[in-house]
Amino acid sequence: MIDILLSMPPDRFWSFLVGALVVNFAPGADMVFATACGIVGGPRVGAAAGFGAGTGVLVHIALAALGLSALIAAHPQALLVIRWLGAGYLIWLAWQSWRAGTTVGKGRGTPSGWQAYRRGVLSNVLNPKPVLFMLAFLPQFLAPASDTAAAPVWQQIMALGGLFAVTGTLVTVGYGVLAGYAGRILAARMGVLNKVSAVLFGALALRLLLD
Repeated sequence: MIDILLSMPPDRFWSFLVGALVVNFAPGADMVFATACGIVGGPRVGAAAGFGAGTGVLVHIALAALGLSALIAAHPQALLVIRWLGAGYLIWLAWQSWRAGTTVGKGRGTPSGWQAYRRGVLSNVLNPKPVLFMLAFLPQFLAPASDTAAAPVWQQIMALGGLFAVTGTLVTVGYGVLAGYAGRILAARMGVLNKVSAVLFGALALRLLLD
């Protein structure tokens, strides 16, 4: 896969990388999720949530490479089911954070690193937006059909998607870690921080339903 990236024309490669980083740094569901987890559980939990979200991106990339993303996007009912499942899951997380205790790492709603990772995976996989994003973003940087020396389309999607997942994971982990340190600094107000996290999760659910 690295060979595919190295064989890309420099202008196309750098255009893709810059575009990917712009999308990565833009406030989105994964960033808010990792931030909320970091606030509640500290830097380690925030980082785990970021890694989980990055793992979820790999699922969407695999779907795109297999052509399943286009199939899902063509059936609005499938997207609607995914949307409602994702919103329901985020509402459950909001409820858990709202009922959490007031001590970092000890509250009932405070996740462990492994729990944060799993929640990050589910939060991303149950978000239908990446399905449409992969269909709209990645094809712009594929080698033209006239290029007979180009790798198969599915391999190009996996290579570009893999790079996008790496940069996105690093950025999201960074958000989670920074939020974790901020949460520790404000540990005396942990009850308030848990409520903030609950609001963030609830806002994500609402955004998922309304968009």
